[in-house]
Amino acid sequence: MDFKDQLKQLGDRVAKLKDSIQTEEATKNAFVMPFIQCLGYDVFNPFEVTPEYISDVGIKKGEKIDYAILKDGHPVLLIECKHHNKNLDLHDGQLLRYYHVSKAKFGLHNGIVYRFYSDLLTPNKMDEKPFLEVNITDLKDTQIEELKKFPSPALILIPFMQRHRI
Repeated sequence: MDFKDQLKQLGDRVAKLKDSIQTEEATKNAFVMPFIQCLGYDVFNPFEVTPEYISDVGIKKGEKIDYAILKDGHPVLLIECKHHNKNLDLHDGQLLRYYHVSKAKFGLHNGIVYRFYSDLLTPNKMDEKPFLEVNITDLKDTQIEELKKFPSPALILIPFMQRHRI
């Protein structure tokens, strides 16, 4: 099955299951982890995808982000998840705090809508608007093409970031 078919199949599954998913943890397991797998990552390999990644920020110690996608032991993409019926705002600056302690880029997801942030406007300052937003239940071909640029482990995120001046 090709990438487009995998994403569309996941979108169909999400549409069918969303009313039954009651918690953030269930959203992660049923929607977000399969999405990460579609991107080509092994969600069961903690050297590739680390859940509950500790991202200490200033005096806030032990603060965790839901998933870190790693390359050579360093995060290249940090993913914060919310329950699928939650509004995806920047959640009291949580992603902004993470952004300053990592060179990784960020995704904010509720299992249906996936938002990807970077610092395209001002270096080292996370943009307020995502550079890519995808609704998995209403995929557009152009969005699928952009998601293809997100690397599998063999391609990893650096070439994608260079192409997009991230």
